[in-house]
Amino acid sequence: MNLAEEILTIGIAACGTMLTRFLPFILIPSNKPIPAFIQQLGKFLPPAILGMLVIYCYKDLPANLNLNALFEITAGIITALVHFWKKNMFLSIGIGTCSYILLLNFF
Repeated sequence: MNLAEEILTIGIAACGTMLTRFLPFILIPSNKPIPAFIQQLGKFLPPAILGMLVIYCYKDLPANLNLNALFEITAGIITALVHFWKKNMFLSIGIGTCSYILLLNFF
């Protein structure tokens, strides 16, 4: 791949990303109310995506739980507990990630 192809690829990816970000604002003007369907999506989609991410993270756990699997489960529980306690996504993800890394390196 030469430099021109790389620049073109990056440009196409950037335009595609911007299009998906700007399209809702183009299609629904700000002076109109948000349609009920979109409001329902905004209410139900984030928990559904989070549930899918949790399933994806734990789908490859072995049936006989080894030490690494227990570390993953423990870090997930710590992440959930911190999130329910502080209601801060960045804090819970950060502490969950740090706890997983600490468990991997010190046990």
